Amino acid sequence: MIKAYAAYESKGDLKPFEYDPGQLSNDEVEIDVQYCGICHSDLSMIDNEWSFSQYPIVPGHEVVGTVSSVGNNVTHLTVGDVVGLGWHSGYCMTCHSCLSGDHNLCSSAQATIAGHYGGFAEKVRANAPSVVKLPDTIDKESAGPLFCGGITVFNPIIQFNIKSTDKVGVIGIGGLGHLALQFLNAWGCEVTAFTSSDNKKAEALKMGAHYTINSRDTSAIEAASGQFDLVISTVNVKLDWSAYISTLRPRGRLHFVGAFLEPINVDLFPLLVGQRSLSGSPVGSPGTIAKMLDFAVRHNIKPVIEKYSFDDINEAIARLRSGQTHYRIVLYR
Repeated sequence: MIKAYAAYESKGDLKPFEYDPGQLSNDEVEIDVQYCGICHSDLSMIDNEWSFSQYPIVPGHEVVGTVSSVGNNVTHLTVGDVVGLGWHSGYCMTCHSCLSGDHNLCSSAQATIAGHYGGFAEKVRANAPSVVKLPDTIDKESAGPLFCGGITVFNPIIQFNIKSTDKVGVIGIGGLGHLALQFLNAWGCEVTAFTSSDNKKAEALKMGAHYTINSRDTSAIEAASGQFDLVISTVNVKLDWSAYISTLRPRGRLHFVGAFLEPINVDLFPLLVGQRSLSGSPVGSPGTIAKMLDFAVRHNIKPVIEKYSFDDINEAIARLRSGQTHYRIVLYR
């Protein structure tokens, strides 16, 4: 039996939960969970914001731990390896996306916390291809958020071939945005942080932004017209997207990694005349995750975290709900 913490209803507290995982399959690994980040997506699943949560739900998809068992077909991982597990715990491995290395776009991918029990537990299981070995020198206690928040903002850098000479804007300096600033600065880009918080301006500059713009100052956004090759939105609220499109250079891109449910309303003409683009992306493939981890170690990129014991899990979730988290929460055992 695996002991875990589960929500039994929408917006409910997490309570002790046990389940029998059955026999380990030939392609699976079992991980002893040492750390697990709490992501806003965990909160969305607990609250059924996306209308596909199944209760009881065991959240947790920013897992760091040690491999305790491996299936007979697993060759790239061994017992004792320190590994991470993110949003996906399995892929079909046969579709065009998987065979092209875009596992994160697999239409049959298994989410770690949807129809599957996640990492708010003593142990978690996953298909081996979704489990990534950590570099030896990485900071284990802060590595978990890289498996969701980190890869979410790193993936567009790879997918759109962002150059070190590009100028990039980041909307929102929170759990995703503070990592985006670090990655983009280390990549060599000129980075501008859009933030509505005066308190975060100094931190944004410290974490890699070269400039900041007050996102509530319409005139300041207008003054940035035609500046950016890429603007990444990390927020989960609706903004004046046409205003941000105006800050793009010709062929510039407004890219969404923050999830929100409202429609995107934009004026078409600025897209047409500037050949600008709107796009979005989810996490990243295991190969891109491994590349991100190596890059993070090389440039000493780490999430800023607050730590809570697994025994204080509901206190940690309440902290996330408060919106005061600085900047990611990690549970430890």
